[in-house]
Amino acid sequence: MAEKTRRAYGVDLQQLADWGARQEIGPREIDPRMLRRFAGVLSERGMSRSTIARKLASIRSFYRHLVERGSLEANPADLVATPKKDQYLPRVLRADEVGALLESIPGSTPLELRDRAMFELAYAAGLRAEEIVNLDVGDVDPDGEELRVSGKGGKTRIVPAGEPAWRAIDAYLSRGRSQLAAQSGAGPGGRTEAALFLSRRGRRLSTSDVRRRLRVSTSRAATGAGVSPHTLRHSFATHLLEGGADLRAIQELLGHASISTTQTYTRIESGRLRKAYSKAHPRA
Repeated sequence: MAEKTRRAYGVDLQQLADWGARQEIGPREIDPRMLRRFAGVLSERGMSRSTIARKLASIRSFYRHLVERGSLEANPADLVATPKKDQYLPRVLRADEVGALLESIPGSTPLELRDRAMFELAYAAGLRAEEIVNLDVGDVDPDGEELRVSGKGGKTRIVPAGEPAWRAIDAYLSRGRSQLAAQSGAGPGGRTEAALFLSRRGRRLSTSDVRRRLRVSTSRAATGAGVSPHTLRHSFATHLLEGGADLRAIQELLGHASISTTQTYTRIESGRLRKAYSKAHPRA
């Protein structure tokens, strides 16, 4: 599993351990009824159904491990129903809003060139924030107009990107990245940073850096609050669907393990069509 998944599982199991300790219950004494009580406590704390479902998945995995080791005969979490996940529609920008956002980023300084290339590529390829910062220079193929993306769970996929993104990357590589790399302090023979997108100190960016720089750009473009790298990813998928792309193709481009995750975008498209119908049909 990915490091982030392992950390999340650790947090989930620690919460169960803390709750069990307060009840003076050990892990081998917990039964399905107790786990339902624990889920109820999480709900009372204001946690969403999606979060509770993930925590129950962590617990189910933990107890499965104990059963495989012979420490328990049965997995108590198998008899606890997983709450249905919250249904939400992610924010999606219109194509003209994305265009205005990207065009508002100047191209004078190395950081501006980096930001323009970074967000052009994020929208062109539907990248997660973590996928953006994990890109290395060797992962992009301007000649083939595609890039190699390391997604969730260490899965790799090849994604195409359009001309505007490659023009922005070319400008960044030729006029911006070398200047940022020079700030790393690495002397002759020192370690060269492989990351495609560099900080002002010549180091690999963090996901918080990406979100912060996007907030700066959205403020400049007056796009409104609440725009994140995932907003660009959602917009990428929605615009592909509106343009007639096949849902399976969108699933592959996004790197979704399950088609059900990609089907979120059919609800967005359905909502858009209902609005159009209500406005246009004489007997709507």
